Amino acid sequence: MTTIAVVSAGLSEPSSTRLLADRLAAAAVGALEGEPGGPVQVRNVDLRPLAHEITDAMLTRFSAPALAAATETVVEADAVVFVTPVFTAGMSGLAKSFLDVLDKDALTDMPVLLGATGGTARHSLALEHGIRPVFAYLRAAVVPTAVFAATDDWGSDDAGVLDERIRRGGADLAWAVRASRRQPQQADALPAVTDFASLLGGLQHR
Repeated sequence: MTTIAVVSAGLSEPSSTRLLADRLAAAAVGALEGEPGGPVQVRNVDLRPLAHEITDAMLTRFSAPALAAATETVVEADAVVFVTPVFTAGMSGLAKSFLDVLDKDALTDMPVLLGATGGTARHSLALEHGIRPVFAYLRAAVVPTAVFAATDDWGSDDAGVLDERIRRGGADLAWAVRASRRQPQQADALPAVTDFASLLGGLQHR
């Protein structure tokens, strides 16, 4: 079975960022259907409910259970769809902080499809100049097509252009999964991260 982890850093509910993430994942699943790897499972990781745990992990280097589970989902996936809103010409602080709490080797050779949302098309270059370099630093196998959706792209007369970009991005990710040299990983194979609550409990019993 092929597993795609869909990471969405949208800050609102409902979220156009989550909508784009879902559509990118659906395009990738459609492109992978019938492949020898068997069925495709999509596992969603929404960062908004994890905001406090991500901040705590940044400060303490300890992961609470929900964040540890989200990290495990990403690390053990065969591919990742990563979508963030754009603020000040870069990914959101929440999205970057999540990447910062991952182990430095967690995304090595991971096929990744990038997406971003913003108010206007002038933010679109953030994908190439502000977001792709971060994943290059993490040695992820980022696919050539990245998909940006501005507010006007949703439901406009040009929606077909966005649809085509989404389809192409999904096809790129499917190709990257087929060509991937990434070795299967388990979260426990990476450096251990102690649950802060468990640490406190141990101290209380000393």
